[in-house]
Amino acid sequence: MNIVQSEDDELIEELLKSDKIWYCGQCFSCKTRCPRGNSVASVILALRRLAIHYGYFAESEKGRQQLIAKRVFGENMLKRGYTLLAQNISPSHFPELGENWEYYYDHMREMREWWGVPMDLENSPGSHRMIPEQDMEEVRTIYQKTGAVSLMDAVEKGMEKKLGSKAEVEKYWQTWLETGDSRNYEIK
Repeated sequence: MNIVQSEDDELIEELLKSDKIWYCGQCFSCKTRCPRGNSVASVILALRRLAIHYGYFAESEKGRQQLIAKRVFGENMLKRGYTLLAQNISPSHFPELGENWEYYYDHMREMREWWGVPMDLENSPGSHRMIPEQDMEEVRTIYQKTGAVSLMDAVEKGMEKKLGSKAEVEKYWQTWLETGDSRNYEIK
């Protein structure tokens, strides 16, 4: 907060390029704890938007991970209406989930059929149902009108600028898909 209140453009730019603004979990418990009702989380949210808008996010490791958030959560939301799908939780990325998860992951479709919670059927029960296209159009319209799609596009453009090309952005993405750790991509 001190840096933001300092109105020092150089310090603020340095903050926007750092990992610091990405550490906040956005739980907003700071607001309920503050005797004055202030919300540091709201300021951090604004700083994150600025970092993405100006491309500064790509200067930090945690900032670059916004590409992963955009491509997993953002694109899932626009395609399926859910931020996270079970097929996104690969056992190789999350070994701590153990062998039961690995078995479920490998046999997800059959197990869900057996349980009577099929995947990919419109209006079926459970988190893998297909949301009717008319409803999905409403979701996409909300994302468009609120600026979320523009923000998602800015993440792609900022990463391309930082890494030098769309091909390098795809290499970064593939590195994460293969290893589960964006730090395995070497920034040139």
